[in-house]
Formats: sequence, structure tokens, C-alpha cells
Amino acid sequence: MRILFATSEAHPLIKTGGLADVSGALPAALHQLGHQVEILIPAYPAVLDKLADAKKVCTLHHLPMVGEVELWRGTMPDSGVPVLALRHEALYQRAGNPYLDSQGHDWQDNPLRFATLAHVAAILACEDSPLPEHFDIVHCNDWQTGLTPAYLYYKRSQRTNLKCAKSLMSVHNLAFQGNYSPSWLTQLGLPQQAFHLNGVEFYGQFSFLKAGLFYADKLSTVSPSYAAEIQTDDFGFGMQGLLQSRKQDLVGILNGLDTQAWDPATDPYLPAHYSAKQLDGKQQVKLALQNSMGLAEEAGTALLGVVSRLTHQKGLDMLLEIADEVLQQHAIQLVVLGSGEATMQQGFIDLASRYPGRVACQIGYDEGLSHRIMAGCDLFIMPSRFEPCGLNQMYGLRYGTPPLVNRTGGLADSVIDSNQESIASKQANGFVMHRAEPDELKMCITRALSYYAQEKLWQQIQRQGMSQELGWELSAKRYLELYEEMLKPQKRESKEVSSKVGTVSAN
Repeated sequence: MRILFATSEAHPLIKTGGLADVSGALPAALHQLGHQVEILIPAYPAVLDKLADAKKVCTLHHLPMVGEVELWRGTMPDSGVPVLALRHEALYQRAGNPYLDSQGHDWQDNPLRFATLAHVAAILACEDSPLPEHFDIVHCNDWQTGLTPAYLYYKRSQRTNLKCAKSLMSVHNLAFQGNYSPSWLTQLGLPQQAFHLNGVEFYGQFSFLKAGLFYADKLSTVSPSYAAEIQTDDFGFGMQGLLQSRKQDLVGILNGLDTQAWDPATDPYLPAHYSAKQLDGKQQVKLALQNSMGLAEEAGTALLGVVSRLTHQKGLDMLLEIADEVLQQHAIQLVVLGSGEATMQQGFIDLASRYPGRVACQIGYDEGLSHRIMAGCDLFIMPSRFEPCGLNQMYGLRYGTPPLVNRTGGLADSVIDSNQESIASKQANGFVMHRAEPDELKMCITRALSYYAQEKLWQQIQRQGMSQELGWELSAKRYLELYEEMLKPQKRESKEVSSKVGTVSAN
């Protein structure tokens, strides 16, 4: 099977969040299972710097508003998966991250930048592509590639006998939708009739994500629980009606993690290594973490950790609300790594100043430190109000750091609450809040600390999490089943439409 995996970021080339982890690991897992997969990504400076053996393969012409773009092919530095980098100096060669400028503001031309990515994906997904390879599936990820199924739909409407790949639209976080002024529609090469309830219109705006959800052959999201949640008023962000109407086409597949990059037995970021069979090295990592973060070096004191965006979604305002009370009631320490809302950042900075030697906070992101927090802490705090899948709780399981989570999305699908029944059945691997409320978080922390005080019981919970199959192989096989289902003949409603589409020429 040939799969084109279209994404706006992929680790280790470039990363701002969990999408990059998935976009690096899932194609690698598909590749290892013997399928031919290529990643399509904008050629940001970091991407070109890290790609191995990158060479120009073709030029695409007459794309709306940008004219020509180049395709360069290289390989992932870790997995060897082929990568197609979309190169255009004005669109992608700039400072800042893929979505924001150096001041933290959205790039004003983001609609053009990511519509171009989606348009190129649609061109490559059809039999008149400049590439000799023909793809069976184009796998689109989040709003940045959401226009791909729409471009495919209108491209096929011009040539009804044109053979194109089937499209899968994966939602990693429904809260990010890519909603813009309708004035962008025709500028980006879509016909005016697409701006309709049954199309790209979303409450008067032009929505990239709505386009993907409406036009794609199948839909997926990153956990079974989240697939159900996004069909409700509480978590649907206005898209619930569309998702309910397409529930037969919607599948939730729990993310995996890169078990080579995240392995406490070999992790190069750790000062000592350990495994489920031999946990001693975890204490050495803990002491080193305490030392480096200015915390008292106390092996027996429970160390709680946070690695997160500091936002309302992640529920860490609840932790701030109860932190003083919990620190005064229990002999614990807390280490926080993250960035986000200014008031929340300042809240954790102030908390650290009130509790020197017991609370440490670093604003920003540091890959090595995130690994050391995962390994060195005793309990990982992740009280998200909603969480499509989440990877950090899986890192916690992998590193013998039981996660404390809210029962939502992928957290509900991966963390089993520790109680008398789950411990007896040897399934317990963490702690689960039943409501996203400060008092519930406080009670859950207190309950977790009561288990921490029982060393043998705590080690049982640790080992249960560490022994789970958390890699991508099972999830990749489920995606392959979905791809195969998509390739079966299906009846699709057709409409008489017309639109300008890009053309291509090979060098």
C-alpha cells in the first residue's frame, strides 16, 4: 500500500506539539510493517537542515496566489522514511515556528501557507501527479491539511474518470479549526459554491477543518473516547452535528509512542537507566533532577511533575488553586516545565518563589529536561479538561511514573485507576479523577500519596504501567485496516462543480 502522509510538523524535523510525535512515529511504524509511506511537509528551515540527502524532484506550477513551488525529497534522519518537503521561500523560509511569528502571533498568511500544502497533497494524490508513484491513501492531519479532501473533490468533478487516492482526515485536536474570512475561498482555488453548510462554511467563516470533515472519505481521531466525545455539545466545538452525521465514517484509534526514543533503559537524556525489572536507577535520576532544579535532594519525598502547555484545557489552573493547601498538608515536591497563558506562567513562578527547595518551575520547553522529569518524578500530574489522546501520560507509564489524569479522551483509554479491584486484577497503572474540579484533583493527589507510602504496592503500580504495550505497532495495524476498508468500492454523492486546480511539470 502507498500512503501519502500530509502534515504541518513531524518529529524530529520540527515539533510544536503531539502532532509532530504522531507524524514522525506512525509513518515509521507503517514503513516497518512493509508499506510505502511518504511524509509531505513544508520545507521550513529546520526541515531542510535535518533531512538526509535532500534533492529537488519537481516543480509545481500555477498554484493559487503563489505560482510555482518546489518539491524536494529526502529521508527522515531516524527512521529512513521518505519525506517530500514543499519548498517556497516566501511561504516557509522564515523565523518563528510553523504557525506563529517570533512575537507569538499567527502568521497573517497562514491560510495561504497551509492551503498550498493541502493543494499540493491533492495534486500528488491523483494519477496525473508529476511523481511516478501513485498513492492509494492520502492521510491528512488537523486543519492545516483539511482542504486536501475539498481540492480532491473539486478536482475529480472536472474529470470524472480521474483516479485519485482515498482521503482520511485525522483530528488531533478539534479545538483548532483553521477558521478564516470567506474572502480567502476563491483566492485559494475553491469555487464559491463550496461556501455552504454542506461544504466549507462554518458559522459564516471559511473553515479548513470543516472542509476535511465534510469531504474526506473517512475520519479518524486519536482515541476511542475522544471519537465519542466530539459528537457531543460539550466537546464538539460546533462541529458535533457534522460528526454525528458521519459517525459511521468516524473511527477512534489510540495513539502509540516512540518506544525507542522513550525508553528508560536506554534514554540518552538520563544520568542513569532502569527498567521494570530493575528500578534502582530511577532513584538516581530523581536525585539528579532535584539537584539540577534546586530542590532538596530527598529520595523519600514524593516528587510530582508537570510537563505541559500551561492552558485552561490542560487543567493546570486547578493545580495552582490547590497547590498551597497540598504543599502545606503533605511533604511533597513539585517540578513544572511548560509555557502558555501568561497568568498561569506567573502563577507557577510565584509558587516556586514561595516554596524554595520544594517547588521548581522552568518556563519554556526543553526536550532533555522533559525526559528527566518523566523519569525522575514519582507522580505525573495531567488533569486535562479534555485531551484527544495525550502522550505524556503514556510517557509516564513507560517511565514508571504513574499518571494522575482526568477521565476524558485518551486519558480515559490509557490510564486505569488504582483501587482495590484494579490492584487485585493487576491492571492498576495510575490515578483517575472523575470530575475536572480543584477539590477532586486535591483528593486524587492525596489518594495517590497514600499508595506512594506503600512501597511494594507502589512498585506494583509502576511495573504494571511499564509492562504495557505502548508502541505504535498495534495502532498502525488498525490504521492499515482502516485504509483497506477505504479502498473498497463505495458510493459517494456527486455534484456538478467547477474549480481552478494547479498543474505540474517534472524537472
